[in-house]
Amino acid sequence: MNFVAQSTISKFENLGTITAIRGSVIDVRFDKKLPAINSMLSAGENKQCIFEVLEQRNEHHVRAIALTPTQGLARGMEVVDSGGPLLTPVGKGTLSRMFDVFGNTLDGGGELKDVQWRSVHNKPVPLTERSTQSEIFETGIKVIDLLVPLERGGKAGLFGGAGVGKTVLLTEMIHNMVGKHKGVSLFCGIGERCREGEELYREMKDAGVLPNMAMIFGQMNEPPGSRFRVGHAALTMAEYFRDDEQRDVLLLIDNIFRFIQAGSEVSGLMGQMPSRLGYQPTMGTELAGLEERIANTQNGAITSIQAVYVPADDFTDPAAVHTFSHLSASIVLSRKRASEGLFPAIDPLQSNSKMASPGVVGERHYLLAQKVRSTLAQYNELKDIIAMLGLEQLSVEDRNIVGRARRLERFLTQPFFTTEQFTSYKGKLVSLDDALDGCERILNDEFKNVPESALYMIGAISEVRIKSTVNNNEDTSGDANSDTP
Repeated sequence: MNFVAQSTISKFENLGTITAIRGSVIDVRFDKKLPAINSMLSAGENKQCIFEVLEQRNEHHVRAIALTPTQGLARGMEVVDSGGPLLTPVGKGTLSRMFDVFGNTLDGGGELKDVQWRSVHNKPVPLTERSTQSEIFETGIKVIDLLVPLERGGKAGLFGGAGVGKTVLLTEMIHNMVGKHKGVSLFCGIGERCREGEELYREMKDAGVLPNMAMIFGQMNEPPGSRFRVGHAALTMAEYFRDDEQRDVLLLIDNIFRFIQAGSEVSGLMGQMPSRLGYQPTMGTELAGLEERIANTQNGAITSIQAVYVPADDFTDPAAVHTFSHLSASIVLSRKRASEGLFPAIDPLQSNSKMASPGVVGERHYLLAQKVRSTLAQYNELKDIIAMLGLEQLSVEDRNIVGRARRLERFLTQPFFTTEQFTSYKGKLVSLDDALDGCERILNDEFKNVPESALYMIGAISEVRIKSTVNNNEDTSGDANSDTP
């Protein structure tokens, strides 16, 4: 294991003896020197069993949590103190590679080169070194930049079930990060299924974005100690690119709830008294310790997009409440919009961002976003009337609102670079100015007589005229790409 190779066992030679094993919890006696908290210990035939010290019981005993399976261990076995914390590889050599929590490569790509090994336990950036400016992180995706602007160095939550385009959206953001910001992307899978990790790796490779990203996984079959530390390892990798190379980093975490879940398991195994709803009493501190390392400095920024699972759809659950307190934006994916072919399937009415204020995005952007939301909300209210009585029964003003809303919905769709091989649409990167200009012209009824289908899957609004000339023989009363009224 890379961990054993990188540790400083020979230098310290601090040996202990296992006194008790209870599942993933190991008690060890040291007569010479007591290991520090967070020190890594190893035991077993080839020292393949690795655990982390979490508690010093008395002057000779420590309690540790296993980061690997404990099969084969027994009382009386020798334990070696590494003399240091868990290390993870950082550097340019980590790009295009896939790792586990110990820094072992999982992609079969050969030996690691051009890397350093650093501790996963780092403090957040001091307030004096942080950037105090609120900057927008442009993604090149119209609906996000217009209605849910992301903060550079901020944290956004991504809510969505299976099959609504979550992975496609993340892949596109990684692609745009490379092209627009010249930055790097890092994917951290906490409690991921091995199938999801393999699929994501293959999709990233096919999309051509792998050379500028690194991936690290703690699979759901691994012990809770391993899943709990994989997020810290990912942050250490991201901090290298931000601080040493002064580049912008896009950090994708899937799933932040599983980090809290792993912490809850570790807390229970260590015998701590559970808090509200069975969560660990230290949940707020543990989550803040991870989230506060995600920040922007004068030289670079770590911008994070985190998939968030809400237990039983209960937004008052302590895990959800603590997570929301750290997020600056919430992106909600809608299965209904996905079934209508409106991709990306982001629900514009449920998604929100703290950055969408006049002081940050500007007066014009703010007012336009509010007008777009208002128009889509009015259309949503009119859908029941249309379904029962038909479009003809609406007033002229309401029919105009429906027309604008339907054209806005189609304009906010966008062809992705990462889906070019599956669709006939060429990927588009749309600037914020083009997105604002398009929505403003639609709201001013400039495209009232243009078929709705002419606005579907385009980039800037200037492409409408070209597309409408192709579609001018089609029925202009509805959209060919949607079966909704």
